[in-house]
Amino acid sequence: MPGAGPVTRNTLRQQIAEALRDEVLAGRLPAGRHVTVREIAEQYGVSATPVREALVDLSVQGLVDLEHHRGFQVHRFTPDDFRNMVEARALVIDGIFRFATERVLDAAGSDGLASVRRRAEEAERASRAGDLDILIGYDLRFWGELGGLVGNPYISDLLHRVRVQGWAFVVPHLRRQRSLKGRLWSRHSELVDAVGGRDAVTAQRIIAEYNDHSLRLLDHLTAGGERPGGAG
Repeated sequence: MPGAGPVTRNTLRQQIAEALRDEVLAGRLPAGRHVTVREIAEQYGVSATPVREALVDLSVQGLVDLEHHRGFQVHRFTPDDFRNMVEARALVIDGIFRFATERVLDAAGSDGLASVRRRAEEAERASRAGDLDILIGYDLRFWGELGGLVGNPYISDLLHRVRVQGWAFVVPHLRRQRSLKGRLWSRHSELVDAVGGRDAVTAQRIIAEYNDHSLRLLDHLTAGGERPGGAG
C-alpha cells in the first residue's frame, strides 16, 4: 500500500479503505461478494482493527453493507439507484453553478484551474482510448478538484460519494462491452474551458448534456447485449 514514513493506525485504516474501494471500482470485488474482517486482514497482512474500521467507513459511503454475524457484503446498486445518483449529482453541480458561481469562477482564475485542466486532459485521453481503469481515477480527481473550487468540503464530499457509487454500479456493465475506445464521455476539457472563460451558462449546458448521456447509457447497458458505452 502507498505511503511514506511510519504508518499510523488512522492512515492504515484510510489506506485499506481506499484499496478496497479501488477493488470495488475495478470489479475485483463484485456486487454481492461477501467479505470478512479476517479475510481482508490476512490479505493485507494487518490486524483486524484497521480493517474493521475501513469496512465501516465503506459502509458509511454506501459501498458495502454490514451483515449481522456474517461480516460485510459489497452493495448491489440497481438501475433505479443509478438514476437517483445522476439526479443527485445534477442537483449538486447545478447548485454549484447557480448559487456559488462567483466563488467557482474566482477560484478558476487562480492557479487552481491548472490542476483541474491537467486532470481533465488525462481523463479525456483515457476516455478516448477506452482505458476504464485509468479513466476512473482521473475522472474522480477531476470532479473532486472541480467541486473543490467552491471551497465547501461538504459539497465536495457529497459529489465524490455519489460519483464513486455511480462508477461502482456502471463498471461491471461497461466491462462486458467488447470495446470502449472512443465511446466514453470525454468533454472534461470543454467544461474546464467554460469555467475558465467564466461562462456558467455553457458549463451548465455541458453538465446537463452529460447527465442526459448517463441516463441514455443506463438504458443501453441494462437492455443487454453490446451497446454504446459512456462514462458513469
